[in-house]
Amino acid sequence: MEKSTAKSAENSTEKSTEKSTGKAGPGQDLAGLEAGLDALDAVQIKRVSPVEVLVQKVLPPIVAVAFVLALWKVLVVAKVTPDYKLPDPGLVWDSLRQLWLQGELLDIIWTSVSRGLFGFLIALAIATPLGLVVARVKFIRAGLGPILSGLQSLPSVAWVPPAVIWLGLNDQMMYTVILLGAVPSIANGLVAGIDQVPPLFLRAGRTLGARGLVSARHILLPAALPGYVAGLKQGWAFSWRSLMAAEIIAKSPDLGLGLGQYLENQRNNSDMAGVLLGILLILVVGIAIELLIFAPIERRVLRSRGLLASAR
Repeated sequence: MEKSTAKSAENSTEKSTEKSTGKAGPGQDLAGLEAGLDALDAVQIKRVSPVEVLVQKVLPPIVAVAFVLALWKVLVVAKVTPDYKLPDPGLVWDSLRQLWLQGELLDIIWTSVSRGLFGFLIALAIATPLGLVVARVKFIRAGLGPILSGLQSLPSVAWVPPAVIWLGLNDQMMYTVILLGAVPSIANGLVAGIDQVPPLFLRAGRTLGARGLVSARHILLPAALPGYVAGLKQGWAFSWRSLMAAEIIAKSPDLGLGLGQYLENQRNNSDMAGVLLGILLILVVGIAIELLIFAPIERRVLRSRGLLASAR
């Protein structure tokens, strides 16, 4: 009886000592470790208010545009260069308004946008399987990898003269130039994304029976999606640049009036206001396509992988 009383007293003394010294038992240590790991795995998603979106996303571009226009107006008023070289912003606005009143503005924009998007979709259909093959087959990668990198660094305007000779002045020539500019970028982006896929994913897929096209569809492409989306954005940029180069150089009534051709026509007319308007329209359309299509896709992919701390 005395021994049991002494033992219980000793146990109560040890517990009180653990509490006073801050030490916990093995069970409490394990629970604390699990709680810490859960806290690391959890992604804190904070919903951004409309006011924050306005301040962080909308206001800065507006301020930047206003600053550029103000600087432009100051240079015109200060007469730093003749008016035929740097016209007043109001003249550019008048050119835009005239195109709108004549009903030509939307037609000009749509001619270029439809070509660019259709050419990009064709490039996407070609570059995706090409990137998969180059990334997974060593022999093909050794042969085509340097060629794709070289084609990506080659200016798209260099393809316009041979494309005109091969195909003539038609839409097929335009799409060929777009493909030669966009396919290497998309394929290289996919290859870079696949190279970053952990080998453990592929081994796990093979263990579960995923091989060949099944592995590419359910393992490689989803795991390489961030790099693939980055390649898509770059591919669109190359598509748009290639198309503008082709429209500026190749001139034919059969091609219709696109943004590049409009820019070249205004240069031939020595209309600097029209030239600046053409440049601004090309810039605005290219940025708008990226912001409306590719930026939401990229945000969704990154958020699904826990790479964005806030919901935008």
